[in-house]
Amino acid sequence: MRSKSITRQTAETSIELDFSIDGSGKTAISTGVGFLDHMLTLFTKHGRFDLTVKCDGDIEVDQHHTVEDIGIVLGQAFNASIGTKEGIERYAMVSTPMDEALSTVSLDISGRPFLVYNVEGLKDKVGNFDTELVEEFFHAFVSHSKVTLHLNLNYGKNSHHIIESIFKGFGRALRVASAINPDVKGIPSTKGML
Repeated sequence: MRSKSITRQTAETSIELDFSIDGSGKTAISTGVGFLDHMLTLFTKHGRFDLTVKCDGDIEVDQHHTVEDIGIVLGQAFNASIGTKEGIERYAMVSTPMDEALSTVSLDISGRPFLVYNVEGLKDKVGNFDTELVEEFFHAFVSHSKVTLHLNLNYGKNSHHIIESIFKGFGRALRVASAINPDVKGIPSTKGML
């Protein structure tokens, strides 16, 4: 079972997270940020992972520390869960429609953290959620998962739909790239390591 449990305590957040790559979409998520809970649930369901997150953060200041720190811990959990990377697909590219919005997520479990974020036109907020935190979440995730991630918005008008399309696609792409392929022998790299 490729899984990891992490507890992270700072002056700004207290996080307990359990993550399993080889799951079935089970969630128990309580971050104090309702929109983030919704997006993480979509990510988990469409990636068929299992994810439990409990976060007590300083949301009376704002949502930034909570969103970023959960990205950090989820990235750490994924990096630990993927292990040696032997036999994985490694790459994935997924386009996901959500009503009028369409996004494309391209992903490489490369050992090299890099984010390309081409998502323009979001409103400042969805409800009380600051949409600039979507990019912060993914920066934190790639930095700690050591994944190369390209997020491209093809088109869309509704900010909720756009972000939902991205999180669903992120889950789907991460599932495909982390899948074990019996035809892949050893590490999927000419270098012999990732």
